[in-house]
Amino acid sequence: MATSTTKALAGEEPPAPPGTAGDASARRRGSLLHRLDVKGAPYAFVAPFFVVFAAFSFYPLIYTSWISLHHVELATLDVREWVGLDNYTELWQDERFWNALTNTITIGVISTVPQLLMALGLAHLLNYRMRASLFFRVASLVPYATSVAAAALVFTMIYERDFGMINWALGSIGIDPLDWEAEKWPSQVAISTIVIWRWTGYNALLYLAAMQAIPAERYEAASIDGASRWKQFTNVTVPGIRSTIVFTIVLSTIGATQLFGEPLIFGQGPNGVTGGADNQYQTLGLLLYEEGWKNYQMGRSATVAWAMFLLLFLAFAVQRLIKRLRTRSS
Repeated sequence: MATSTTKALAGEEPPAPPGTAGDASARRRGSLLHRLDVKGAPYAFVAPFFVVFAAFSFYPLIYTSWISLHHVELATLDVREWVGLDNYTELWQDERFWNALTNTITIGVISTVPQLLMALGLAHLLNYRMRASLFFRVASLVPYATSVAAAALVFTMIYERDFGMINWALGSIGIDPLDWEAEKWPSQVAISTIVIWRWTGYNALLYLAAMQAIPAERYEAASIDGASRWKQFTNVTVPGIRSTIVFTIVLSTIGATQLFGEPLIFGQGPNGVTGGADNQYQTLGLLLYEEGWKNYQMGRSATVAWAMFLLLFLAFAVQRLIKRLRTRSS
């Protein structure tokens, strides 16, 4: 049975007279319902997302971790043999894993650092008032909208040993042609240029959006103080978009760890899976694919996947630790 206060709040009966105990109780309950309605609304909308996230994210993580503790072949996924941590022990002793880890780090560094620096400079230029600015902003997204297969195929032709445009340009200035696919550093540089070409414009637009949120008064104050445009860029723009820079670094780190399509297509055939004849550009993503879909060892493939996840977790933990130490020191 509904109380008189509930009926009063619902409009079914007049509220208690002001100053009475019933009136105070009604105000308290009305305030409580208001707080639940306002503060509880975001949780009501966010909760379904986390249910879906748990179903499609936590379950694969748990299932993959369980598979990594077994000997499982691709043809018979329902037949599992418990091996415990043997897959992790073998992976730790496998030279291919350390080679793939080294290649992933080097390709990640030589693709991420120039990419973010170029994106920052491009965003700074696009932030100025210029004619056809909308055209240039849309054009910067074209590489990102291009499929990785198409981009990798085009760059593979550009870096082709005998008829590629890059070797033709090198030959015109007296430099001997390079075998971009067979040699270690040339192949990693070539793959890095594909990544740089695809993601620079995307990151530039992220930086541009953050730059446009910086109040114009900051630039006016810096200009009055006599700061040059470079000083304004380093002392106003960069600190103003610091959170966006950190966000792009995180995204780029995750993307570098999961690098797969570019080196696979760059290999042009069976060498793409192994990262070249000598594994000179095999990444962790390619090693995962080789173990699972070439060697049919799904347990070892799941082990590589978990190693990649743990490396990312370790990298972010170190980053948080460094940030905390800097905060304490300052």
